Amino acid sequence: MEKLLKSINQKLLNHFGKPPRAEKLPQPIDLLIATILSQNTNDRNSYKAYQNLIGRFKTWEEVNKAKRISVEKEIKVAGLGLQKSTAIKNLLNQLYEKVGSFSLDNILEMNNIETIDYLTSFKGIGVKTASCVLLFSLDKNICPVDTHVHRTMNRIGVVQTKNPDKTFSQINENLPSGIAHSLHTNLIRLGREYCTPKNYKCKNCPVVKICKHTPKNLESKNKNNDRPFMLLDSV
Repeated sequence: MEKLLKSINQKLLNHFGKPPRAEKLPQPIDLLIATILSQNTNDRNSYKAYQNLIGRFKTWEEVNKAKRISVEKEIKVAGLGLQKSTAIKNLLNQLYEKVGSFSLDNILEMNNIETIDYLTSFKGIGVKTASCVLLFSLDKNICPVDTHVHRTMNRIGVVQTKNPDKTFSQINENLPSGIAHSLHTNLIRLGREYCTPKNYKCKNCPVVKICKHTPKNLESKNKNNDRPFMLLDSV
């Protein structure tokens, strides 16, 4: 699998290029809250919600003290305002109860497994969200698995798994050094632009020659209308 992942990463790099990264990596707590806002919406709406939130409240302590409805008002553009505002409030409240502050600096001394176990102990935080903190904030060689990564990895034939957490486990047990960010980001682009849930576009797909998915759709040509904006590289 390691050789196959390296090959896929290179083909995606050749096609999409190297994904840009933030010059300064965000703090873990900032990234974690941005990831909550990114769920079930597009990058631009979740980015707008994050900017609204940090523009209205200067610190996470202020968010924690605010009424939930006030938080929901600021993030409603990202959708699921009730659920996301509740998740953010729960996270901050639990974090303060555990460490007496609104910082996640304690995870800096943990290994990857310890970090995921710790972050997923918070209500509403799953493996995908925790692994995003590892990659986008701590620069660890960990590839988060969302629906796009899960779908493409199964269609290409890298794994045969039923859920993203299983895919995450198998991929990261065999992940070549230094490719996590480019692989994760470009797999999302692959899933958005070519390997869509329905009406997928195999013609001109950068990995079509090694993809095991059948039947292939070699008729329609991708128009490449997707914008490569990625929220978690812009926090």
